[in-house]
Amino acid sequence: MASKVRFSKYQGAGNDFVLVDNRDNSFDRANETLVKKLCDRRFGIGADGLMLLQNKENYDFEMIYYNADGREGSMCGNGGRCIVAFAHDLGIVTDNTVFLAVDGIHHASISPELVNLQMIDVNEFGRDGDAYILQTGSPHYVSFVTNLKEKNVFQDGYAIRNNALYTTEGINVNFIEKEGNGYFLRTFERGVEDETFACGTGATAAAMAVALQTELEGDITIPVRVLGGQLYISFHKDGHRFTNVYLKGPAKFVFEGIF
Repeated sequence: MASKVRFSKYQGAGNDFVLVDNRDNSFDRANETLVKKLCDRRFGIGADGLMLLQNKENYDFEMIYYNADGREGSMCGNGGRCIVAFAHDLGIVTDNTVFLAVDGIHHASISPELVNLQMIDVNEFGRDGDAYILQTGSPHYVSFVTNLKEKNVFQDGYAIRNNALYTTEGINVNFIEKEGNGYFLRTFERGVEDETFACGTGATAAAMAVALQTELEGDITIPVRVLGGQLYISFHKDGHRFTNVYLKGPAKFVFEGIF
């Protein structure tokens, strides 16, 4: 293992990440203990996840995502936006990019302070009681609630995520409530095993649940406020098929250093 890890920290609507430029392959991808330590808020840098930016033929780069528990994770939307900003700051990309992540190819466009990231198409959904179950790069449970501000998201999210149905694979649990011309969302994330300030794939799933619940069709943009800021999800909906899915929101450099 290299004795030093050079890193940058980014946040997207309060979802924070450690980013490592691993184009030279100096970071040991299999070292889960190190990843977990880097993400630790008391003994490390502190983050909801860690990403490696790697070279990939025919793409601008490849995104390797780890949850804070040290294990390689499924797609992370806010992480995707942050790694695009990181690639931009490294001079790898300019206004547009095409990169590879665990769930496939992603396109993104970059403007000051904002990254608009293409997410995967979604062609099906499930139900669990009143809740919607959607796979938007990560599995999500979306429940419409009232008085979300007062809700104990940790307690309620933990209970759903660890019930008999989801305990093995895990699921991200989202609670959503109408607010003005948009929606307010809070998320309990598997892998972090706590409420996070934002979840991009969760906001995407929540917006799709809104479109299903309210029977919207065609080209749709839904503003979703999370604890860490404002996100915008747009897509084309035809029945229960979602195409041209984009997650737009902030991606900001916080600091860099050597661990």
